[in-house]
Amino acid sequence: MSSIAVPALTGAKQKPPSANDHLKGLFGAVFWSSMILATGIHFAVFSWFPEMTTEDVSFFVQELEAITLPPEIEIPAPPEAIARPAVPVIAVGNIDENITIAPTTFESNPVKELPPPPTLSESGAESLAAAPTFTPYTVRPDIKNREEVRRALQREYPPLLREAGLGGEVLVWFFIDEEGRVVRTQIHQSSGHEAFDNAALEVADIIRFTPALNRDKRVPVWISIPITFTVG
Repeated sequence: MSSIAVPALTGAKQKPPSANDHLKGLFGAVFWSSMILATGIHFAVFSWFPEMTTEDVSFFVQELEAITLPPEIEIPAPPEAIARPAVPVIAVGNIDENITIAPTTFESNPVKELPPPPTLSESGAESLAAAPTFTPYTVRPDIKNREEVRRALQREYPPLLREAGLGGEVLVWFFIDEEGRVVRTQIHQSSGHEAFDNAALEVADIIRFTPALNRDKRVPVWISIPITFTVG
């Protein structure tokens, strides 16, 4: 077999140094130049900087001079100490348990020369019935037909509210004449349900009262009575 000889390459060009190699070669010169320059700047700053001195922070004490008061000035005596409050003491006594106080009544203590209750004219009664107002009386009217009122409460109970298990209370104003008749009714405080309010007014129309008395005289009065609707 024949062989082919490859001639050796001589005189090839070398690769030029890179920028990184160039920077590495300059590192020593740059480093020492920077150190010398920084040292010179520090010396220049310290030599030109103004000299610093400490401030005077000393203090002094002013002596107080005692003043002697002239003899004609009288100093009042100090006030007396406040006395301590007295301590309550429970008294011990024998009280008869059978002591009773008799009730005070007009019969046992009659009032002499007492003027009669004022009388209302027809126009005064009409103005009194116009709106709820304070009316004096000594005996309050009482309901005469309670059983009839109880049946009316059951009859006028709103069916939808009864089935829902809801109850309510309506405060109703009553104007009652001298014979105990209900002349006028109106809602004083609503229950929150219009159905209960309307039912309460229906029940109020059938209530009968005993007359109100101002001492021994029948008088027309305004009174407020709650009408309550309760399931069961």
